[in-house]
Amino acid sequence: MHSIARKRWRLRQPSVIPGFGLALGVTLAWLLFIVLIPLSGLLWKSSALGWQNFWALALDVRTLYALRMSFGGAFIAALVNAVLGLILAWVLVRYRFPGKRVLDAMVDLPFALPTAVAGIALTTLYAPNGWIGQFLTPLGIKIAFTPVGIVIALIFVGLPFVVRTAQPVMEEIDREVEEAAATLGASRFQTITRVLLPGLAPAALTGFALAFARAAGEYGSVIFIAGNKPYVSEIAPLLIVIRLEEYNYSAATAIATLMLFISFTMLLIINLIQSWSRRRYGYGA
Repeated sequence: MHSIARKRWRLRQPSVIPGFGLALGVTLAWLLFIVLIPLSGLLWKSSALGWQNFWALALDVRTLYALRMSFGGAFIAALVNAVLGLILAWVLVRYRFPGKRVLDAMVDLPFALPTAVAGIALTTLYAPNGWIGQFLTPLGIKIAFTPVGIVIALIFVGLPFVVRTAQPVMEEIDREVEEAAATLGASRFQTITRVLLPGLAPAALTGFALAFARAAGEYGSVIFIAGNKPYVSEIAPLLIVIRLEEYNYSAATAIATLMLFISFTMLLIINLIQSWSRRRYGYGA
């Protein structure tokens, strides 16, 4: 009886792989010095402002426009990436065609490409006199220096997260599942929505969360194509830099704290939905 109680309260299960204590110590130290201490310093700095001053700085009209541009653009870009990423991952997994390896390698290009280079390249393409923009300008379509350009830049940097998250899951889905659904009379649309998507939902949500998190704090690839017009195409990270250059550390701290709170809340909601999806469909248990 005592042995059962000891097993129940044991911190970890016995393992043939040594090094649990060292690995746990390194993990906790990394979380402490790289994540918790900087975030705690930010929260402590913002608490020193007082609630009245904090909300006065955080609810400034220019700040609200910048936050809406950052998080609204990140949300739209993550939604687009969730759809395009699943389609692209499906093509890479299910089909064979010339240049497949090149396309597969190009997916990781936003990971390796400096964000400033990506911003300059996108601006070169979509500026009014750019390679693509020169054909859109006569039609009255303007992409560069508008919120549309920001969303395109965020799609570019976030797409690999969805593809690389969904791709391994798709590779594990057996073709016999699709064949069985077709044998039972399911249409192609029913096979996708009722057989394939439930299994891909947790991976798609994970990719969406990663793409959203990357896009919400993106800076380098956005500032060149955004135009950085206050109340129009100014993002929150840029506004933080502007406040720091103005030596307005209180405003920069308030904006950063508000971004931290919004990001944490949205990621928490996404993780809760992902956990529900795993329990609902029996994947990832």
